[in-house]
Amino acid sequence: MTVASHDLAVEHETFDSLDPATGAVVATFPVHTAREVEATVVRARAAAAWWRAIGFAERRKRLLAVRAAIARRAEEVAELIHREMGKPVFDGYLEVLMACEHLTFAAKHAQRVLGPRRVRPGLLTPNHAATVEYQPLGVVGLITPWNYPLVVPLSDAAAALGAGNAVVCKPSEFTPAVARWLVDRFAEAIPEHRVVELVTGFGDTGAALCTSGVDKLSFTGSLAVGRKIMAACAETLTPVTLELGGKDAMIVDHDADLEAAADAAAFGAYWNAGQTCLSVERAYVHEQVFDAFVAKVADRIRDVRAGEGPEAKLGPMATPAQLETVTEQIRDALARGATAVVGGLESIRPPYIDPVLLTDVPDDALMITAETFGPTLPVFKVRDAEEGVARANVSPFALGASVFSKRRGRELARGLRTGACSINGVMSFYAHAGLPFGGVGDSGFGTVHGPDGLRNFTHPKAVTQRRFGLGKLAPDQLERHPRAVDYLPKVARLLYGRG
Repeated sequence: MTVASHDLAVEHETFDSLDPATGAVVATFPVHTAREVEATVVRARAAAAWWRAIGFAERRKRLLAVRAAIARRAEEVAELIHREMGKPVFDGYLEVLMACEHLTFAAKHAQRVLGPRRVRPGLLTPNHAATVEYQPLGVVGLITPWNYPLVVPLSDAAAALGAGNAVVCKPSEFTPAVARWLVDRFAEAIPEHRVVELVTGFGDTGAALCTSGVDKLSFTGSLAVGRKIMAACAETLTPVTLELGGKDAMIVDHDADLEAAADAAAFGAYWNAGQTCLSVERAYVHEQVFDAFVAKVADRIRDVRAGEGPEAKLGPMATPAQLETVTEQIRDALARGATAVVGGLESIRPPYIDPVLLTDVPDDALMITAETFGPTLPVFKVRDAEEGVARANVSPFALGASVFSKRRGRELARGLRTGACSINGVMSFYAHAGLPFGGVGDSGFGTVHGPDGLRNFTHPKAVTQRRFGLGKLAPDQLERHPRAVDYLPKVARLLYGRG
C-alpha cells in the first residue's frame, strides 16, 4: 500500500497499527524515509528557535495548555491506549495522570532549575562576577517504546520542551496512534509552531533519526537496540540518553509488613501484564517469612485472568515477539526444575498469559539472566536480606528495586546497585515527577524526570564578567608586580597547605 505524503509529495510505503487482542486495524501510518526525517528535523529547528526565544514564562503557559488539552480528553486517549497497546482502560488513565504530573513539573520548575544562578568567585578571579545557566540544545530526538505509549514520550518531551528544545518523536511501530494523538494535542495547544513533530516507521526510520542532525537522542527500549543507537549516534557525536530496561528485584526482610509486600509484589510483577521496565522480576525473601510471603502473593493472583473485557485486570502480550519471549522463559524455568505455585504452561493463552508464580528457579535460567517483560515472578529464599541484596546486584541490569523492611529499609536500599529504589512500596519513584529516573549498567545511562531530567536536555554555560581591575596584582596579565612570585606560593601554603 502507498499513500501520498502531505509534506514532500512522495509516495509512501505504509504499515498498520493493530489491536493486539483482536488483530483489528487501529490506524495506518507512513514509513518515513531518511530524507523525510531530515526534513522534519529542519522544520523542528525553526520551531526550536521560536520556542527558545519566547522564554520560560511563555513556555510554561503553553505547556500547561497542553496538559489541559490532554486531561480534557483523558477518556479518549485511555481508550486508544487500550485498543492499540492492549492494557486495560484503567491503566490508560494512570498513564494520563502520570503524564500530566511530569508535564506540570517541567512547566513549573524549568526556570528555577535552568535559569542563571550566581557562583561565588574563586581565589584567582575575585574581581569577576560568575554565573552559570543551562541552555537548550536545539532539537531532541525521541525513540519511544510501546509499553507506555503516552507517559514515556510525554515525560521525555516535557523535559526537553521545558528546557527550550523542540522535539521529533519516533514511536514504536506498535503504538504510533497514541503518539499521533499526543502530537496533535501539542499542535492544538501551541498553534504558532509545531514544537513536537512525529515520524513513523520501523528500525530504518529510527536509525535515520539518529543521524538526522538532532542535538540529542533519547531512547527507551531494549539493550540490543540501545547499543545500535549509541553506535549510530557516535558517528556524528550526538549525545544519547538510554533507558534500556531492567531486572528489578524486591528484597523482603524478616520484619517486613507481609501484607504490604505481597500487595506490592502482585502489583509490581503483574501490572501491565508485566510489560514494564520497572516490573518486579525477582523477589528475594528472608527464609523466616518465605512460605508466608509466597502464600500471600499466590492468594492475590490465583483468580486473576488476562483478557479483553472491562473486568480484566491484565491485557494481552502487546507483540507476538513478547509472547514468544515470555513463553520460552516459562518453559525453560520449568524444564530446569522450577516449581509453579500459580499457573504454568497452562497460563499461556495467546495472545494472553495469566499470572505465573514460581519458586526453585535456577540462577542460570533465562528468567533470571534476561529481562522477561511478562506476568511472571520467581521468588527465592535467602538466609538474610544481605544475601538478597548481593544476589540482586549480580544482574547487569540496574534500573530500579524495592525493599520491604520495618527497620532497615534505607540501609538495604543503599546497598542495591540501582538508579532508584522504593522502600515499603514499589515503582513509586517513577510516579514522583520531582525525582530523577535512569539506570546504570545494562539499564543505560542519562536521566529523565525531575531537575536532573531538565538539565539532561541542556548544556551548562559558564559566564564570568570582570567588575574591576587588580592592577599588577592580577594573575591574568603578563606584566606583574615584582613581589607576585613570592606572594602566590605564600597564599597557596596559607590556604591549602594544611591537612
